[in-house]
Amino acid sequence: MQRLWLIFAQTVTVCLGILFIVITLRPQWLQADSPVSVAPVAPALASTSVQTYAPAVARAAPAVVNIYTAKHIDVPLVPLPADPGLNQLFRQLPGFTRRQTTTSLGSGVIVRADGYVLTNYHVIEMADAIEVALRDGRQATARVVGADPESDLAVLKIDLDKLPAIAFNEQHQVQVGDVVLAIGNPFGVGQTTTMGIVSALGRNRLGINIYENFIQTDAAINPGNSGGALIDSSGGLVGINTAIYSETGGSLGIGFAIPAAAAHQIMDEIIEHGTVTRGWLGIEPQDITPDLARAFHLKNDEGVIIARVLRGGPAARSGVRVGDIVHSLDGHAVMDSVDLLNQIAPLKQGGSAELGLQRDGEPLTVVVQVGVRPPIRGK
Repeated sequence: MQRLWLIFAQTVTVCLGILFIVITLRPQWLQADSPVSVAPVAPALASTSVQTYAPAVARAAPAVVNIYTAKHIDVPLVPLPADPGLNQLFRQLPGFTRRQTTTSLGSGVIVRADGYVLTNYHVIEMADAIEVALRDGRQATARVVGADPESDLAVLKIDLDKLPAIAFNEQHQVQVGDVVLAIGNPFGVGQTTTMGIVSALGRNRLGINIYENFIQTDAAINPGNSGGALIDSSGGLVGINTAIYSETGGSLGIGFAIPAAAAHQIMDEIIEHGTVTRGWLGIEPQDITPDLARAFHLKNDEGVIIARVLRGGPAARSGVRVGDIVHSLDGHAVMDSVDLLNQIAPLKQGGSAELGLQRDGEPLTVVVQVGVRPPIRGK
């Protein structure tokens, strides 16, 4: 028993000795006043390659203006007859109507530093007063230089100094998928920029204008954007925003713009002559439907059928008849009625056009002297 107590005492003595050594001679890594050094984690830096279109907007936006119009209308005080003649008669009598002023808004683009502004015709149609507001806060009364209702374009003139003019981008061919920005004054909230892509090219048969060759985009275009700029990623003008497809009145991602090249050509003609002249042959074309193709024993529906020939017009004087099938104009194939109108439009008055026809199943060539397309009534 005494031996066991001796072994126990020796064991305790050894343990206490080891504990004393550990406490007095502990290594550096256990000391409380020498914590382990940990390198701080630096916060992630913002990427320097973020895509931005701010330079394009800064280049183009100063040339985009807000357009405010006022129109005086006579509002009937009592229900007027539905008959047009009686309605007009009552409107002229004192006391049956009251003069009111209605206002509307749109957008425009300064295209020349000497004060010419390009916009849509429907923005300023029948306006009695037009006011233009610039991004820099200046305002000016505008006068109408001329308009082209058939393409829905108009040119205004303002008298201000140091005007910023937008740059036309007619060198680069616009392609489906290109990034574009729409700048305008939607709903009158002030200048607004939206982004999208070119969704399609050459859109027509929309019933908006007589001459249609629209750029389609999904950049948000809303009421008030009409006449504003559609620009590319470098700030160059590629189109004039004109219309939207919408069942609600708001943007559904289907907007249409007149290509800049066509707008530039029409603008130059308006500034130089005050109006736009287009070639005219005095015919009314009709698309060839499958039923018409079968009735006329045609192999396909390419070309157009002459549905009407104006008496005394250029085509009538050259012997063109109702029922003739037009397959070509000056050697260029005619696909449909829109294609034919677009080919006739740039022809010069007094020149000649060669129509490739089919009459009674036989090919025929007729040379027609080009006239000038008469203006639309009421425009």
